[in-house]
Amino acid sequence: MSVRAVRLNHAVLFVSDLERAVAFYTGTFDMTVAAREPRANAAFLRLDRSGNHHDLGLFGIGAGAAPKRPGGIGLYHLAWQVDTIDELAEAMRSLAEAGALTGASSHGATKSLYGADPDGNEFEIMWMLPRAAWGEYENSAPVEPLDLPAELRRWSGVRTVAEVAATQAGGTAAQ
Repeated sequence: MSVRAVRLNHAVLFVSDLERAVAFYTGTFDMTVAAREPRANAAFLRLDRSGNHHDLGLFGIGAGAAPKRPGGIGLYHLAWQVDTIDELAEAMRSLAEAGALTGASSHGATKSLYGADPDGNEFEIMWMLPRAAWGEYENSAPVEPLDLPAELRRWSGVRTVAEVAATQAGGTAAQ
């Protein structure tokens, strides 16, 4: 018997300073605080367009905690999907303004930005091509430079999140 999960519902991070982390994620990702649990020094945040109770849990463990070790065992990054390539471009500006942008790549079927929060927890913000356009990337995931201006010229205005949701529900989505 296997676990029949349908998607990742939320992630939970240990952070050194809870309020600093809340300020980063509410400011950079436009999340709202859905709930707090003072006894656990925790906050639960929700993305603006999410149907989840919370998408990210943050547990403050104090400034004396050991820092994240790059390349060590554990979570590498979280990936947040946006609906349009235009939103990916907006995310690039937001991450740069926050001093959190660490890189950008094209993985063929997905176009990705990378960043890190104030504790060094890494994340990806990605946009996925329409399923019909995967072509040669159906079974590959290259790591190539991202030419965001070219991707914007090609894909501006194309929405893919509704397409993914419809596919998972067994239907089709209109562009």
